[in-house]
Amino acid sequence: MFRRAFWFTAGAAAGVWATTKVNRQLKKLTPESLAAQAADKAVEAGHRLKDFALDVKAGMTQREDELNDALGLHQDPDRPDNVTALPGPRRLRAIEHTKTTYRPNLSYDRNEDH
Repeated sequence: MFRRAFWFTAGAAAGVWATTKVNRQLKKLTPESLAAQAADKAVEAGHRLKDFALDVKAGMTQREDELNDALGLHQDPDRPDNVTALPGPRRLRAIEHTKTTYRPNLSYDRNEDH
């Protein structure tokens, strides 16, 4: 008799355990639960992407500083947004070169084609 009671109790416990497991899995597969999981993954991916973008920006700034030091460029505090400026003589030569470049004054009137 104890043997039958033992197996009956073991079977009932196994049934309750299996039913609980199945119900948990079914709740995970409801549309609301799937939408919540997708939203959580999207937010997590957004945070990772933001961290990556910040790392890239920091690396770009560091590399830009290295290149500016190597090229002898300096930061001009009078310029907005820390725009880098060429040293004096180079900058003047570059400006003078653009003044002497020949550029014919050609006007194009679209109405002439019709």
